[in-house]
Amino acid sequence: MNLRQFAMVALAATLAISNASAREVCTAIADASTGKILLQRGECEQRVTPASTFKIAISLMGYDSGFLKDGHTPALPFREGYVDWIESWKQPTDPARWMKESVVWYSQQITQSLGKERFAQYTKNFQFGNADVSGDAKHDGLTLSWINSSLRISPLEQLSFLTKLVNRQLGVSQHAYDMTAELTKNGQLPGEWKLHGKTGWASDWGWYVGWASKGTRSFVFARLIKKDDADPKDVAPGVVARDGLIGELPALLGSQLK
Repeated sequence: MNLRQFAMVALAATLAISNASAREVCTAIADASTGKILLQRGECEQRVTPASTFKIAISLMGYDSGFLKDGHTPALPFREGYVDWIESWKQPTDPARWMKESVVWYSQQITQSLGKERFAQYTKNFQFGNADVSGDAKHDGLTLSWINSSLRISPLEQLSFLTKLVNRQLGVSQHAYDMTAELTKNGQLPGEWKLHGKTGWASDWGWYVGWASKGTRSFVFARLIKKDDADPKDVAPGVVARDGLIGELPALLGSQLK
């Protein structure tokens, strides 16, 4: 896609977002094989909480460490005192359900199994944003650093992390890469491109990050939005970010998807 085509698509997307109830902060896309940025629109260097997009990194940690085995092991029961912000979290959960339902307490079981030192080392090795999992006065670093706390990442840093994931350059096991790709499947784009991604939501921030692959080719992407006060309370910003970007990706990538 040439610059003129990108400009036309960007204008159309900007008009669409202006009629929505959330503000697009950034949309960024890169070619994973070269690292070349294909689209950088908005405030793409702004660091905010990763929220549940960090589950991609936690998945790599969990499978690499051996705590996670496959898509359904371990299946863990919900216990009184676990984070239960959403009713659907009050159920036994396995890795597949954890990623699909974005169950925070299951993430916490994984990070607690690692311990503070190993958890911090993984995050540092991944160069995930500021890599600060120390937490703060209100949030324990081991269990909540990625939700409105010390850990921060920008959309461009999300692309960097995802590029290394796609190219298997994060220093974890092949099984960890394979299972993380399996858990993050989000369907297909035109041309039989396989879509992988994860939403994230904390306060007014909404994320959708991931990658599209076909054969040896992959594109990584990140969208960050900020919710308006007028937003319907039952629509998670991460879902808004996901649905909007998936709808735009074929146009944004254009002939490159063929």
